[in-house]
Amino acid sequence: MPNEFKILRRVQFAETDTAGVMHFSNYFRWMEEVEHEWMRSLGMSVIQPHAVGTVSWPRVTVSCEYFAPVRFEDVVELRLEVMTIGDKSLTYEVTFWKDGQKTARGRAKAVCCRTFDGGKFESITIPADVRARLEGKGAT
Repeated sequence: MPNEFKILRRVQFAETDTAGVMHFSNYFRWMEEVEHEWMRSLGMSVIQPHAVGTVSWPRVTVSCEYFAPVRFEDVVELRLEVMTIGDKSLTYEVTFWKDGQKTARGRAKAVCCRTFDGGKFESITIPADVRARLEGKGAT
């Protein structure tokens, strides 16, 4: 599997609460943002056409632990690491770092699905070419 994937993000004023710290809900938005950037770096998207149909990755579990606040204008490094790749799902962890201090840790489990018109979807086995990219063996 690939090593950590990293991006930098600056806390925007609109992302803070009345105490001046980043609102807890934005950690989940940032987790999704780094996930999307990671998928793009692999030459994929979280919603993409495929031979099996349109493939997407809905989340079935998400969590986040908070260790220290981040505030408006703080620059935060997000580090995504894939923890497990199952037959139909992947679990990843995102750690949030500011000035060398871990400020939060989130986890998400996403299931590989084929989507249909009308918003319906079904879980599928991760296609071999997609798995190869997730495991770092595919062309990007």
